[in-house]
Amino acid sequence: MVTRTVDLRSDTVTKPTEAMRAAMATAEVDDDVLGADPTAFRLESEVAKIMGKEAGLFVPSGTMGNLISVLVHCEIRGSEVILGDNSHIHIYENGGISTIGGVHPRPVKNNEDGTMDINLIEAAIRDPRGELVYPTTRLICLENTHANTGGRCLSAEYVDSVGELAKKHGLKLHIDGARIFNASVALEVPVHRLVQAADSVSVCLSKGLGAPVGSVIVGSKSFITKARRLRKTLGGGMRQIGFICAAAFVALKENVGKLEADHKKAKVLAEGLNQIKGLKVNVAAVETNIIYFDIVEGPKITTEKLYKYLEEHGVLVMPEGPSRMRIVLHHQISTSDVQYTLSCFQVINDHRSSFWHVHDFSINL
Repeated sequence: MVTRTVDLRSDTVTKPTEAMRAAMATAEVDDDVLGADPTAFRLESEVAKIMGKEAGLFVPSGTMGNLISVLVHCEIRGSEVILGDNSHIHIYENGGISTIGGVHPRPVKNNEDGTMDINLIEAAIRDPRGELVYPTTRLICLENTHANTGGRCLSAEYVDSVGELAKKHGLKLHIDGARIFNASVALEVPVHRLVQAADSVSVCLSKGLGAPVGSVIVGSKSFITKARRLRKTLGGGMRQIGFICAAAFVALKENVGKLEADHKKAKVLAEGLNQIKGLKVNVAAVETNIIYFDIVEGPKITTEKLYKYLEEHGVLVMPEGPSRMRIVLHHQISTSDVQYTLSCFQVINDHRSSFWHVHDFSINL
């Protein structure tokens, strides 16, 4: 019987804190579709200020935030956006920029650190002289931190260089800032500096910061005016959303300061996992709160078997393939949780042969 749960599937699994619940219960609300919800406006204004942008708009999810941003910048169907081949927008957002917006993705290889080579980005920009046959490049998208490469951070200097390239060719720059605060803390660079070169940013509040719902997209006033209309078109216009925004505001004020501890615990966990025979972690690549590890023991150890064993002991992780798994730390994971997780893996290490032999009979793969 499981008596303890350590949920490491994602930083989206956090539960609202007591302070969030109290803020939700007492939030001042009104109709936000009519632009009258004071708590929503307060949150939007605060996020815009922190990001160094003119205005903000609350949206239900980061996926909608990215979609709206791309569609604002690519108003003409048949536009093209340059983005990483391993980016969240390209892989995990249902192809919405194409199916809904008629925007063509132009993927460029993501490096192991989440960047794209500047020369490859420039090479991907369509020559306007070929507009008879090519889509028209209008936007470049970056992701910071870069989730699929293990929460790697894009430096301000790198973002600046992409921004300069975008301006050189008359393009816009959007940043998927799902974990932008994690990047800011890890790099020790103010968050507004990391997005200074961007025309728009989607800032998720329900990942590292632990809010129950929502993201805020930020940009110029004219950008947000267009974004607000698209939010309504996509079904994202909500009425008394102040009670949701109140919880997000608490997350913004109270949980940014906890990210450094999340990163340190992730490092401890990564180092511990890397000491276990049969597992491999690139510890140097663990810069924030995301860990990927590979199972290298051989055919007896599989992701399915390991996942099942951990689940039976209350440790929840995310399978990423036949021999790869993901772990994400968040503010509701304690140092004790990290040690307990390592102890579960250590048991497998200590009793490797007998463990896998027994579980061959109990798991139908």
